[in-house]
Amino acid sequence: MLNFTVIIPARYQSIRLPGKPLIDIGGKPMVQRVYEQAARSDAVQVIVATDDERIVSAVKSFGGEVCLTREDHPSGTDRLQEVCSIRQLSDDHVVVNVQGDEPLIPPAVINQVANNLVDSGSKMATLSEGIDDIADLMDPNIVKVVINHNSNAMYFSRAPIPWPRDEFSTLEKSLPEFAKCQRHLGIYAYRVSLLNRFVKWEPSILEKTEKLEQLRALWHGIEIHVEQAIENIPPGIDTEKDLRRTIALIDEERF
Repeated sequence: MLNFTVIIPARYQSIRLPGKPLIDIGGKPMVQRVYEQAARSDAVQVIVATDDERIVSAVKSFGGEVCLTREDHPSGTDRLQEVCSIRQLSDDHVVVNVQGDEPLIPPAVINQVANNLVDSGSKMATLSEGIDDIADLMDPNIVKVVINHNSNAMYFSRAPIPWPRDEFSTLEKSLPEFAKCQRHLGIYAYRVSLLNRFVKWEPSILEKTEKLEQLRALWHGIEIHVEQAIENIPPGIDTEKDLRRTIALIDEERF
């Protein structure tokens, strides 16, 4: 069985939902729900990476493992690398980045992305799923990815890509099958050696423009292998609307 570590970046500050990791969801803070889902995967350890003592206290209160990191990281990936350095993880060790606002993430996809990294021989791996709704394609909060014939990412964007030039003006409710629009799912696997290189690179102009840290890796020529998720991943929590939807799902005992 593959040995890998899950690290969950969890910042207290959030523009749209301040204190997001500690928001109560069905009687538990969000960070606990993410942690519990990750703990059900095959990971040898799960660590919350945070810059806030309030989150440290919350994680310790439910028996979770937590690592206090610096406050000035430009991205969650930089925060992951600090944890790897503190815990002295080997260069070859596999790390899975599970977003701290994904309280319903299925454990199976955590295993999937870790195995995808190893099986593909890539330095970085992630997941996607199809988009068949125009509203989702146009939504800047839903990140899109375009993939080449080797299943490697060509580009990630908040813009609607690919753009069906000749057909889009006539579309009403659905996208043409040939467009193959893909929603990027914010889960990644890396070797620690790549994380050690990543933090030495300045954020690229593309990353600064799109506010997508994975573009730093593409900018420096890193291949990111993309696989279709084997299970549906409910959307994460970025807004009050997302929060209400997630609470409703938990109240229905679907998760």
